[in-house]
Amino acid sequence: MRMLPIQEALILYNLPLVPFRNPNSLSLGPKILCSAPFISRRRNPDFRDPSKFNLRNLTCRIVELTRRRQLHQVFEEVASAKRQYGELNTITMNAVMEACVHCGDVDLAIRVFLEMSRPGGCGVDYITFTTLLKGLGEARRFDEAFQMLESVEDGSAVGNLKMSPPLVYALLNTLLDAGDLRRAKGLLARYRSFLHERGPSILTYNLLIKGYTNSEKPLDALSVYDEMLREGLKPDRLTYNTLLLACVKSGEMDIAMRLFREMKEKAQRNGDPELFPDVVTYTTLLKGFGNTRDPCSVLRIVVEMKEMPDMFIDRVAYTAMLDALLECDATMGALCIFGEILKKSGEYLNLRPKPHVFLALMRAFAQNGDFRMVEKLHLRMLPDSVGCISPAVQVEAVELLMEAAINNGLVDLARNILGDISKKWKYISWSNRGRMVVVRLEARSRFNNFMFSPYLLPQVSLSDPIEKIMIPFKEANPLPASVNLNKVVMRFFSDDVVPIKDNWGNCVGVLHCEDCTELNAPLLSMMRGPPPCVPVSTSIGRAIDVLLEKQQKLIVIVKSTDVHEKSYSSDSKPVGVFTRKQLLRLAIPTSKVENVSSDCTVDE
Repeated sequence: MRMLPIQEALILYNLPLVPFRNPNSLSLGPKILCSAPFISRRRNPDFRDPSKFNLRNLTCRIVELTRRRQLHQVFEEVASAKRQYGELNTITMNAVMEACVHCGDVDLAIRVFLEMSRPGGCGVDYITFTTLLKGLGEARRFDEAFQMLESVEDGSAVGNLKMSPPLVYALLNTLLDAGDLRRAKGLLARYRSFLHERGPSILTYNLLIKGYTNSEKPLDALSVYDEMLREGLKPDRLTYNTLLLACVKSGEMDIAMRLFREMKEKAQRNGDPELFPDVVTYTTLLKGFGNTRDPCSVLRIVVEMKEMPDMFIDRVAYTAMLDALLECDATMGALCIFGEILKKSGEYLNLRPKPHVFLALMRAFAQNGDFRMVEKLHLRMLPDSVGCISPAVQVEAVELLMEAAINNGLVDLARNILGDISKKWKYISWSNRGRMVVVRLEARSRFNNFMFSPYLLPQVSLSDPIEKIMIPFKEANPLPASVNLNKVVMRFFSDDVVPIKDNWGNCVGVLHCEDCTELNAPLLSMMRGPPPCVPVSTSIGRAIDVLLEKQQKLIVIVKSTDVHEKSYSSDSKPVGVFTRKQLLRLAIPTSKVENVSSDCTVDE
């Protein structure tokens, strides 16, 4: 798809061309990922073996399908390759296992592992074990993960693998990702001597800091940081980035800035370029200042990022800038960032914004009632964004269109949009935003020509007693509770709910059609509890309210007058029932009120 030129994009969105001081250098441009590695004829010994070359292509293809979460396609291409080349190698099958874990199907990953480890299979290695440990941990099947690690320790695991720190770290990482500090500390206590044979490891402490960051008390990660310093270890960039995230989650931006300054001072004093803040550092700070609604600090971080000549600001960083500015209600600043994204995405396709960016801007402009801007963003979201636009995103975008029209006073336009939705879509989302938009739309139009017509009961008067329209209890044909379902099963082909009575004629419950699961079982074992009941003197309007409020398909009418909308009891004799199906037969839409025959009276 052709990208818009810079000037055309800015004119299309009416974006101001704001020059930035020291614009971001793009000398370290994004790396281009090839679908297949370059094969040298002279240096590659596998050049004459086309099967190995094709397996490398297949592995790259599996990695790409894994990113798209197309697990079914992965196994289709693997099956085709097996028919063509026979047994695949361990590297390719490890990629298949990673696809299973990435898509959350750990049972399928175990099946692949067993296939690899069987006699005649391609065999397993450390990567196979670490991948499966990761999958078991993400599925919270920790007992199986510990058993697998113990099998490697006692030498009973397939492949004759020896115990190694990567296996322990793989399980430890998944435990800490899940926030299970108790099991993580137990794992470290068991293998501490093994992991610290050459002294304390900074990797262990970084993982512990990550675990505390994912816990309910993220600032407890600072105690691990102090212990790291006492052990004489030097924190690296990952240490500081994780600590900054812990401060952001706790809302302690003063501590975050102190760690940020300490990070830069140590990098300058030691001349360590690997300790200087990177894009992750700045995006974490942007998120924190956005949460605290500090626009000055957000702008200061943005300017500092742009003044660093060796930093490439990627799509994630630009999105973090825009989100932080919108959180601070700095809509024009966010619009300037959006314009910069559009300018640079013409040259670097990896910078093209995702639909999230369009939705974030649409929310801000819809709140301000700028329908023209929301409409342009909605029209350009499909051609100018990258990635899949899910149905939920499409629904919210249309809801924002209606919200912007209402906030701008364009009630008729909002009604037309709602009418188009009801014609094109099979259903309408009743999310919080969608529900409030429809309510506001009808309130602004004073509920005239309501699109979702309410239903009236012109045949009855709502003030009359329910006794006038109820179905007598005998005519409802209640079924005995002791009878088996196979003797009365045909009853449920016509009625979706049936009252159940005992030997004395009292209603002891109701049986729904969807609960009829055992043919040879008595109705008593499948019925639900006694339904709500109202006295015979209750008005029709109140009985309908009880039916709808309790979300029931049937209520019982009783003779006793000392019962008030409670569940039925044996103290009250049932005289009738009132069902939801009966209510629907009585109700007609308001648009058809004038077509009702003249002999039907409407109570005023």
